Amino acid sequence: MIRDNKVFLGMADGERVEFDLKMANRHGLIAGATGTGKTVSLKVIAESLSDAGVPVFMADVKGDLAGMCEPGEDKEFVKAKKDEFALEEQGFSFKGYPVNFWDVYGKGGMPLRTTVSEMGPLLMSRILGLTDTQAAVLTVVYKIADDNDLLLIDTKDLKAMLAYVEENAADFAMEYGNMSKQSLAVIVRAVVALESQGGEQFFGEPALDISDWLTTNYDGKGMIQVLDARDLVNSPAMYSTFLLWMISELYESLPEVGDLEKPRMVFFFDEAHLLFDSASKALLEKIEQIVKLIRSKGVGIFFVTQSPKDVPDSILAQLGNKVQHALHAYTPAETKAVKQAAESFRANPGFDTYDTLINLGIGEALVSTLEADGVPTIVQKTSILPPQSSTGAIDDSVRKQMIESGSLYKRYNDFFDRDSAYEFLTRRNMEAQAEAERLRAEADAKKQAEIEAKEAEKKAAEEAKNAEKEAAAAAKQAEKEAAAAARQAEKEAAQAEKEALAAQKAAEKEAAAKKKKVKNVVSSTAGSAGGTVGREIGNALGSAVGGKFGKKIGGNVGATLGRGILKTLFSL
Repeated sequence: MIRDNKVFLGMADGERVEFDLKMANRHGLIAGATGTGKTVSLKVIAESLSDAGVPVFMADVKGDLAGMCEPGEDKEFVKAKKDEFALEEQGFSFKGYPVNFWDVYGKGGMPLRTTVSEMGPLLMSRILGLTDTQAAVLTVVYKIADDNDLLLIDTKDLKAMLAYVEENAADFAMEYGNMSKQSLAVIVRAVVALESQGGEQFFGEPALDISDWLTTNYDGKGMIQVLDARDLVNSPAMYSTFLLWMISELYESLPEVGDLEKPRMVFFFDEAHLLFDSASKALLEKIEQIVKLIRSKGVGIFFVTQSPKDVPDSILAQLGNKVQHALHAYTPAETKAVKQAAESFRANPGFDTYDTLINLGIGEALVSTLEADGVPTIVQKTSILPPQSSTGAIDDSVRKQMIESGSLYKRYNDFFDRDSAYEFLTRRNMEAQAEAERLRAEADAKKQAEIEAKEAEKKAAEEAKNAEKEAAAAAKQAEKEAAAAARQAEKEAAQAEKEALAAQKAAEKEAAAKKKKVKNVVSSTAGSAGGTVGREIGNALGSAVGGKFGKKIGGNVGATLGRGILKTLFSL
């Protein structure tokens, strides 16, 4: 409830407990053990801010903040407080508030996205759980992307960029320093793990334009942005880093405005301890810087947690508005923490702060806010007002109707994937691969040509060798055949000569035989003739000498001599 530009928190000793709306940008703390009423206090303050036209953001870890879109009900504890404090006479009425539902995973609200570039290397290192050395490497990767105009929108862009840097680490070393493959590999594995936790849905477009949250509805009420964090809180690093990213975005995007009559926006961060658990020194310094300086941008931050000790002292000192519900002290450490919480208040002489704190009932709180001059008020034991909106969860059908009827639904519901580092580097790799394929094809063709030339040369040499061999063989065969022919001819000549000689001999023999025969014939004839002549001569001589007897002897002798003489003559 809002009155005279003051947030009405509750009643203390019959008096209204309020704080000036213009002091809401001095930040605040809502703390207390589980079940003591922190959520009610948060809703009461958020309702008053919305009534005053101040936009609100709140993380809904348990699902019970969603009921702010519906009017509350007259439950027993609500009715009791209404009657006790005459709240209806002061303007209390049940009503719903203008709510936009968001969800990183797109289930319990409109998809809530940002880009890897907008998240920045410091917060991204937190999400990925990197060491200081690995975070430094990631920062260099971001710088290389910026210097080369490569947009890092989603996780595939980041992985493509990491692969690109690894492939060209030697080229980047002179300008950006050495980046070990081991560190780059660790970052890649962390990105893959993040994707398995829903990072693929969180990083993308359309990215949230946080100025869309700095709005009011048609009747001037500040819009309440409710982040459904029931699933997101199961990934503490992503949950806390996302909240830090939002206030970082506001800090970087909003101009300086100084102290306004009312803040431009107020954030409520439930489970605030997750913001600081395992945070690096650099991250804590960034949180502290933002908390100190963002108030000058007209933005207030309320941390909601179980104990003030969950918040570092340097940041706790910046929280001027405190709503402290009951704390329990069962151990020495808890006792010390409760005493420290009690001592952080400006003492009230009417009661012991420590004793009161450990004995507060449900819906009661110790409240101290800032006065107009910035001085903390004396702590008051306050009975917190009931919320005017519903205190419970809402039906899924109601949530769906509220989501789809919102003015931002069409703008943020549909995902799109524009040209960024992944697409650019993929094209470049494809071009490089095509060029490599071309060069490889040329090299293969050249090599094949060389192989074919060598094979042709080898074949030609083999063919020449074979031809030479065949020619030599042919020559040898010809020579052999010629020699054989010569031998045959010689043999035939010898045979012919032999045959000729034999023929000659035969002829000679035959001639001799014929001659002999002729001689014999002649000789015989001559002999006969000689014998006849001799005989005639012998006869004549024998007769002359010896008469008839002499004739006979003379004839025989003459025949013999005549025959022998002629025979001899014709044989010569």
